[in-house]
Amino acid sequence: MIRLELFYTRASRAKTMLLMGTVAGSMLVSPMLSQSPAQAPPPASAFAPVAKPAVPGAPRRYQPDRFAGRAGKYYPLIWGIDSLTLKSVESGDLIRFSYRVLDPNKAGILNDKKVEAYLDSPAAHSRLVIPSLEKVGQLRQGNTPRTGTSYWMAFSNPRRTVKRGDHVNVVIGTFHAEGLVVE
Repeated sequence: MIRLELFYTRASRAKTMLLMGTVAGSMLVSPMLSQSPAQAPPPASAFAPVAKPAVPGAPRRYQPDRFAGRAGKYYPLIWGIDSLTLKSVESGDLIRFSYRVLDPNKAGILNDKKVEAYLDSPAAHSRLVIPSLEKVGQLRQGNTPRTGTSYWMAFSNPRRTVKRGDHVNVVIGTFHAEGLVVE
């Protein structure tokens, strides 16, 4: 029996030594294999051009998509317009609504001066209308819409109740644009 125990002890020692040798060898060899020989950097033309700010050191601003998802498809498909913007102009006395026509047949109602247009501000509890001046008429373009042309209309904001950053709704007859942000 003693000889049998010596055999198992010697065999287990040999296995342990063999296992330790394998582990130690792999630790030495693996870092050497993981390092690749020095390679030259790819040519500059392989990189995509990086957009730089117009003025060096100027901060970049995040520009969210105005109409993401369904709204981005709704206005071009149903009303034939896109690029809807609202801007506070003339020191806040006017709010200018502008849009670009994609389909003149669908966008015809927006340029019809007979159709009432107003800007509704739920937060300010106010409704702004398009002013009509004696010599000029309505501050609104009324010519026949053409594809690719931008048009505008101005809403009077005499008390400056609507300010930049407000969420407003523009209603022109059956056309409703809700949740537009005033720039």
